Amino acid sequence: MASYTVPSLAHLVDEFERLPGIGHKSAQRLAYHVLGLTETEAQSLADAILDARKKIHYCKICCNLTDQELCSICRSETRDKSVICVVEDPRDVAALERTQEFNASYHVLHGVISPLNGVGPDQLCIKELLSRVSVGGVEEVIMATNPTVEGEATAMYLSRLLKPLGVRVTRLAYGIPVGGDLEYADEITLSKALEGRSEI
Repeated sequence: MASYTVPSLAHLVDEFERLPGIGHKSAQRLAYHVLGLTETEAQSLADAILDARKKIHYCKICCNLTDQELCSICRSETRDKSVICVVEDPRDVAALERTQEFNASYHVLHGVISPLNGVGPDQLCIKELLSRVSVGGVEEVIMATNPTVEGEATAMYLSRLLKPLGVRVTRLAYGIPVGGDLEYADEITLSKALEGRSEI
């Protein structure tokens, strides 16, 4: 706990510091910024956080984040439902959508298999993916997990589960640097990776 003469400020700094990518100095800046807000602005920020936490949940089909029963991609009539792109995180969907090159559907795993971190297959949205493919109509599943050891292991694990179901399983081409995250890749790199995907 940081030592401050004002306990409420110390608590606020500590809460900001718990956010990913926020160090102590950034947490202090955010806390002082919040203190400079009007009561209306502060209430609006608090309401936005609580509203998002209360309303946003997983899409019934693809497990992406939505505030409705189905996300906008699953509701779309123009999307190619015969191709599913499997990603680790909802941020990866946003990254791929920025390319404007992909007009099929997605499936969000919400993580990767990582025994060292205590994450097994049952903790990911794998059953939902297998259910979608089992229903029929899916011709290709693109593995777009990050090119890390865990991402590769997850892609291979899913490939072994999906191939007996009669679908083509492909992997993004390595336009994305090994060890990198999809959300930080630029649109051209992601476009090339989609174009050069290969079967696994």
